Amino acid sequence: MFNRFLLLFSLLVSWQAFANSILIPMDDAQTNHLKAYGIAYTTLKSNTEIDWLLNYRGGSFLMDYSSNIQKECLVRGVSFEIISEAEVQSLKREITNPDVNMEVMRLYKAARIAVYTPSKISLSSFEDTDAVLLVLRYAEIPFDMIYDEEILRGDLNKYDWLHLHHEDFTGQFGKNMRRMSAKDMKAQEEIAARFKYAKISQLKLDVAKSIKAFCMGGGFLFAMCSGAETLDIALSAEGTDIVSSRFDGDDIDRNAQSKLDFNKTFAFEDFTLYLNEASEGYGMGGGGMSFSDINVSSGRWDEETNAYFDLFDFSAKWDFIPAMLTQNHEHLIREFMGQTSAFNKSTVKPSVLVMGESKESNRYIYGELGLGQWVFYGGHDPEGRRGFHRTPTDLNLFPHSPGYRLILNNVLFPSAKKKKRKT
Repeated sequence: MFNRFLLLFSLLVSWQAFANSILIPMDDAQTNHLKAYGIAYTTLKSNTEIDWLLNYRGGSFLMDYSSNIQKECLVRGVSFEIISEAEVQSLKREITNPDVNMEVMRLYKAARIAVYTPSKISLSSFEDTDAVLLVLRYAEIPFDMIYDEEILRGDLNKYDWLHLHHEDFTGQFGKNMRRMSAKDMKAQEEIAARFKYAKISQLKLDVAKSIKAFCMGGGFLFAMCSGAETLDIALSAEGTDIVSSRFDGDDIDRNAQSKLDFNKTFAFEDFTLYLNEASEGYGMGGGGMSFSDINVSSGRWDEETNAYFDLFDFSAKWDFIPAMLTQNHEHLIREFMGQTSAFNKSTVKPSVLVMGESKESNRYIYGELGLGQWVFYGGHDPEGRRGFHRTPTDLNLFPHSPGYRLILNNVLFPSAKKKKRKT
């Protein structure tokens, strides 16, 4: 046993003495893709810059050798390779060759991360299935949970990156009494009362406008599921009552649809609201839990696991922003459902960049607003199965999930030095 320990110690000393860099591969050689992002974030958090090798072995990470990083990789079960300075230079020559679709992107500092979630104020057990909360915890990436009160106090200026998930900014409590308890609703009503709002819809509109201002001022917004859809609906309906009397005590404006202002939205235009309360159906055309025709169901639930969407292949040298956001070891992503599963192509603004789509819908889209940027990602949980998921996904079973990798690409994205896009 002592001899084995001595051998291991000697190897560690020799690695440290002669090695110059650590390469974390992100192709099929990686033993845990999701935790690899946590290593990258931890390194940035320690004020150490790293390189993101776009399209090189699945979007690998390269960093100066450190025994601490090496130990973290070993502890977290992340594959790594120790390479010499000569190997680093050879690798970079290969990547910077103008004839290959690769690029070296320097990452400078870890983004300050906030997750907007009702878990901050109430039990909200359904929100524990929020994919971003799950993967940030799994990858060991630190974040703060915030909700309406923090946003209204102006706390967004503390952060670089904000996530919205299964939220309803229209003030209708998600149109889903099965997931939101009476205690959850009461907690929101108490915030509205403290800030002197007569209706939840008025509170949520001001929160939505604050989120928009955060993005315009240079923040990065990442939204999934109904958070993406209802944010734009609320912004477009400013000053118009689109909320049923069962939620706010008075009737919907009968001219609500014609009063929508699509100039105020991030991503969507020319959509039709679902204001009919008679039906409790899902998907397009249904009342009940459906907000608008922005949402496209990903097909019948029994076919969900057999449906996939494609990631577009972008030029790493010329379109490096979408190239960063689509780094993956797979380019076919299994579709997954949510209250907002995917985005109706006819409602997506022409200025929006589509990064992933199926034949029927857009799934993964990007845009710029003022000084900031945003990404909307359809669906609730990239490894979730049929319907609405009461049990959080165990990511120990999905350490290579390409759908979850897209989320973590967004987490690292603000760490790159911003450059003017060439296309």
